[in-house]
Amino acid sequence: MKAQISLTPAESRRLIAKAVKEHPLVKKALGRGIVAIALGSTNSYVVEEILGKKLEKERYIAGYIDEIRGACVVPKSERLSEVILKNGKVIDKRIDEAVEEMGPRDVMIKGANAVDFNGVAAVMMASKLGGTIAKVLGIIKAKGVKLIIPVGLEKLVPHSLNNSSNMAGIYEMDYSDGVPVGLMPFTGELLTEIEAFRILSGTEAVNIASGGVGGNTSRTFIVIGKEEDVNKAIEIIKSIKGETPIKPIRGDCRACEYNHCPNNKKEQ
Repeated sequence: MKAQISLTPAESRRLIAKAVKEHPLVKKALGRGIVAIALGSTNSYVVEEILGKKLEKERYIAGYIDEIRGACVVPKSERLSEVILKNGKVIDKRIDEAVEEMGPRDVMIKGANAVDFNGVAAVMMASKLGGTIAKVLGIIKAKGVKLIIPVGLEKLVPHSLNNSSNMAGIYEMDYSDGVPVGLMPFTGELLTEIEAFRILSGTEAVNIASGGVGGNTSRTFIVIGKEEDVNKAIEIIKSIKGETPIKPIRGDCRACEYNHCPNNKKEQ
């Protein structure tokens, strides 16, 4: 059986979040281990699914791309703390503290701003110290902590992110219509809509189209499988249709141009 399904970014995030909750590694770590959920738009949905309650999702974001002003940073004073769970219970620790005691049975959930055809993800860094990814990536890679990357295919880019990261940088830009950023490539287990359909319903999904009109950036999929599995996928999609997009808190979106960009101050 085949079904054609279109998802908005918000609907995709909800679908992916449901799949993260059902991921075998996450379920195991929730039972006995640590699950650390970094800030991020998709991860805000993940928190809701795992905790089973509503969240101020606009406050579970560190940075985002504004539809008008480009790259923006949510003020720290407006952000919620990262959710860290130990044996299924929320604990009062920052993510950089939690990684100190995490090991191979534990799971880090970190979203991305981009993903390429090689399966490499990347996160934009507006902080000169590299933000969360700089604090935790080396530690979790050294220890073998499981890294799951929930990311919608709206963030698929046509270039190698390893190559693109060499062009980016806060001090590299002569002009930016938002906050200039660096780009950190990283790898882990990607969880896109395709993996979400597989985890939640046992179906295979093929992305056949993207975009739309009126600001619509939907992805369209053909979902393939046994009749009962495809029907299960359809019921899941019906339950998330109309998911409300996040309206982020507009914080630091400072554009820069020529002598006002950071690269002209790096010698000072």
